[in-house]
Amino acid sequence: MAKKYLIIQTAFIGDVILATPVIESLKKHNPEIRIDVLVKKENSSVLDGNKSINKVFTLDKSKKLKSIFSLIQTFRSIRYDCIINLHRFASSGIICALSGGKETRGFSKNPLSIFYSKKIKHIIQDGIHEVDRNLSLIDDIVAESIRKPHIDISDEVRQSISSYQSKKYYCLAPASVWKTKEAPLSIWSKLIEQLNGPEESHIFLIGGPKDFEKSEALKKSSKHKNIINLCGKLSLIQSAALMQNAVRNYVNDSAPLHLASALNAPVSVFYCSTSPKFGFGPLSEDSKVIEVKNLDCKPCGLHGHRSCPKGHFKCGNELKLG
Repeated sequence: MAKKYLIIQTAFIGDVILATPVIESLKKHNPEIRIDVLVKKENSSVLDGNKSINKVFTLDKSKKLKSIFSLIQTFRSIRYDCIINLHRFASSGIICALSGGKETRGFSKNPLSIFYSKKIKHIIQDGIHEVDRNLSLIDDIVAESIRKPHIDISDEVRQSISSYQSKKYYCLAPASVWKTKEAPLSIWSKLIEQLNGPEESHIFLIGGPKDFEKSEALKKSSKHKNIINLCGKLSLIQSAALMQNAVRNYVNDSAPLHLASALNAPVSVFYCSTSPKFGFGPLSEDSKVIEVKNLDCKPCGLHGHRSCPKGHFKCGNELKLG
């Protein structure tokens, strides 16, 4: 009987994308195994169509406790041979520890890791990408790892955005969950003017529904005639498909960065309060990091803040486009 694996990653969309190399590496090592995945409900679409996955389970955070214990009951009935938890916080640790896996693996930062069969340190330091940290949990299982994140885009999705691709275009994703990860509007405005060359092109502003107003303000402040605000109008996968064939994508240290990596799309990344040294840098062959060097206060945290702790936000305001 084929072995059954459960991969848990209930953090952000970018973290789910960076978990896909574990899935692909396991499947390449043994195509006969069954791989199920647990993610947050709102992040499941990024795994649509992934042929390496048997089933995607979702954690409903609006009914968190009920969802957790329902999932545990389901997982115990499946009897996984191995449960691999890539998430480092208690909720996923409870699921991993109580789901009856014959073997459990994860990072020692998780408060429930004391119950894991195998645990390793999650080390934030130069030269270690999050993909490699994740893969270290299975380095004794697979002979050869796949480092490239993976997203499947169907022909139907590609067809649905084809009308936007009649001209040369750029994709800009100016928003982020964390405000100190966002390059200021003034920087995005300067970028748009740089892209407004003699050759006519489109600029697509992409993001979720909550990002619409920010992008609309950016659009209205520009003289570029061909800016189209698509925030909230495209699904995550449609946005990814659009990014794949852009002349270039410009993003913050946020989910669109990892979409670009998964599709090997050309990308330039603004790093304000954070740093690619944390291990969440771009993996596209054509990638560029834009950040302010030699600031004593940068980076000021792994994720970011609602506002600059120092009040000046030099890491954003002093960005240079080159």
